[in-house]
Amino acid sequence: MYASCVLIGPATLRRMYVEELGTTDQIAAHFGCSGTTVLRHLRRFKIPVRRRGPYADRIFPGWSADVAYVVGLIATDGNLGRKRPVITIVSKDTDLLETVRRCLGLITPIKSHSGVYGDHCRHLAWHDRSLYEWLCGIGLTPAKSLTLGPLSVPDEYFADFFRGCIDGDGTILVYIDRYHVAKNDRYIYERLYVSIVSASQAFLEWLQTSVFRLAGIRG
Repeated sequence: MYASCVLIGPATLRRMYVEELGTTDQIAAHFGCSGTTVLRHLRRFKIPVRRRGPYADRIFPGWSADVAYVVGLIATDGNLGRKRPVITIVSKDTDLLETVRRCLGLITPIKSHSGVYGDHCRHLAWHDRSLYEWLCGIGLTPAKSLTLGPLSVPDEYFADFFRGCIDGDGTILVYIDRYHVAKNDRYIYERLYVSIVSASQAFLEWLQTSVFRLAGIRG
C-alpha cells in the first residue's frame, strides 16, 4: 500500500494528536506514512492543526470552585502518571466523570475500565502538562496513596475541595439518633455523619485540622 493511501480513523487520530499530543511525524512513523498524509487527514476530519515545533501547553488558570472540586477528587480517587503528565480518574459513576469534564472543559472521552477484581468501571484520562505541574506544585504526586500530606488549598476554596474528597472516597450518612430517648422523649436528633477514607494519615489529619479551623467541626 502506498503511504498516500493509508487510512487513519478520526477517533484514533484525535486520540493520538489531541489527547496524547503526538506530533505528525510520530503519528506518521506509527502508521508507516508521511507527515503530509497525517496533515491531510487532520484537515479532512477538521481537527485543528498545531503550529510546527515544540508544543506549548496551555497555561493552567489556577483556582476556582470547579477546579477545587476536581482537585479533591484527584487527591482521593485519582492518579498522576509516573512517566508522563497524564491525569486519571476511575469511577463507576459516569455522571461524576462527566462533571469532571464539565469543570475542566475537557473533550476527552470516558472509556470502559476493568479493575483487578473484575468490577466494570469507567475512566477518564487526559494529558495536560500545565495542570499536572500545577497539581504537583500544590502537593500532589504520583503514587500518592501513602505519601499524600497537606495540600496548598486556599481557604476560600476549601469547601469545594472537601466536596470533591467526599465524592472521591467519602461517605455521607443521615440518620435519626435515639440514643438518649431513655432520658427524655424529646432527645431525638437527626444526625449527619461524614467520613473519608485514605491510606495517608497525614492527609486525614490535615483535613481534620482544616475542617475544625474553618468550620469549628471536630472529628
